[in-house]
Amino acid sequence: MTTPAFPFALAAYDDPAALARALAAHVAEALRARVARDGSASLAISGGRTPTRFFETLSGAPLDWSRINVTLVDERWVPETSDRSNAALVRRHLLKGPAAAARFVPLFTGAPTPEDGLADAEAAVAALPAPFAAVVLGMGDDGHTASFFPGAQALSAAIDPAGTARLMAVRAEGAGEPRITFTLPPLVAADLLLLHIEGATKRAVLERAAAGGDAAELPIRAVLGNAPRPLDVLWCP
Repeated sequence: MTTPAFPFALAAYDDPAALARALAAHVAEALRARVARDGSASLAISGGRTPTRFFETLSGAPLDWSRINVTLVDERWVPETSDRSNAALVRRHLLKGPAAAARFVPLFTGAPTPEDGLADAEAAVAALPAPFAAVVLGMGDDGHTASFFPGAQALSAAIDPAGTARLMAVRAEGAGEPRITFTLPPLVAADLLLLHIEGATKRAVLERAAAGGDAAELPIRAVLGNAPRPLDVLWCP
């Protein structure tokens, strides 16, 4: 068997419910450990349709949620009244029950564009305990993760492992709306870095990315190639 250029550790689950339980358990343990060590912890999560079941499961975890800060890996530049808002998704499915006590730091500021809102968003996330206790990434069929889209205007800067900006405004044809995203360095610096994907198509994309090549084609390669250890991937068919 050929060793991938960018190794990853795959945990396969029978169905989305089993995956969500395992993912929530891993994230809860990372948050619990950081709170025990430092008194507070930060979690960065991804939006879209895939993580909803995970959010629902994690919301009931027995944690001291008042010591936990939650933010998004990236966000579409839309208000929470939009059905495209990741912040609205998080409020609806995660920040309820015990998790309602968490402090939520959204990335959308209300400014007309992500470029206009970047400084205020940077100031908000600068107050988060760092590094993240846990980061949960997703991945699209085009190999994007966070808002690292193929062909994005700011892609090379966003995935620069030596970059110093925490956040970046992103515009890409495949992204739909303009977006704001955490850059690569704060994501890969997390205590626990996880990739959550479902379905045969996304597994095939991941395996193609891991075989090596240009991150401009499949940006998930930037994460695979710069994570401090093989990326932990949780997957179900």
